[in-house]
Amino acid sequence: MEKKQTKAHLERELKAAANAARAVQVARYFKSGKGEYGEGDVFLGIPVPAMRRIALKYRTLALADLQKLLNSRIHDHRAAALEILVVQYARGDKKQRQEIIDFYLRNTSHINNWDLVDASSRPILGEHLKTYPRRILRTLAKSESLWERRIAIVSTMTLVWAGELDDAMQIAEMLLDDKHDLIHKAVGWVLREAGIKDRARLVAFLEKHYARMPRTALRYAIEHFPLEQRKKMLKGNFPLSK
Repeated sequence: MEKKQTKAHLERELKAAANAARAVQVARYFKSGKGEYGEGDVFLGIPVPAMRRIALKYRTLALADLQKLLNSRIHDHRAAALEILVVQYARGDKKQRQEIIDFYLRNTSHINNWDLVDASSRPILGEHLKTYPRRILRTLAKSESLWERRIAIVSTMTLVWAGELDDAMQIAEMLLDDKHDLIHKAVGWVLREAGIKDRARLVAFLEKHYARMPRTALRYAIEHFPLEQRKKMLKGNFPLSK
């Protein structure tokens, strides 16, 4: 008889795959110490590919079970729930996808580290926004929550890859004065991808906002330019825009 795929079985499999030594390293990497952005997060130390393989065996779990996993202090539980949610969104019909979007947006407080945001926001919210209104991006970008702001900018990556740059540029501009390095990196990352689609538009954006741009964001944004040109751009010299 085939074993029933339950949340309890998933949690047991994750626990069995735990690596205590790696968990210590991962906790440090994801800044889970006192006063850090991931304070209080608990890690099992499971490599992402292994966690994903386990999670996807439980891809039919109900949203009620995924909610319990997202409520967990254990990072790997939340990561597994989001992996399942990504698959369910990809395979869902219109009604199921809307339920998942609503569920996702209700749970942003549990999508609370950069890896959780990056693994889920593009294939869920980003995909959704290809065909639905994008006002939610502005709401998230204005949030006091670091993770909602990161969801806002990272979600636009899916639109950029589809050749739609307007929302990415607008959200990037909204976040230029953000104080957090994780937002600086995400803004630069999205701008870099936008520049691959339209280099002249990126250069014009960088020249216009050079004085406001965090250096981290600028460095990420110009990674695909030749070295000598990057040096000039870091000093505010944007010859391509002339």
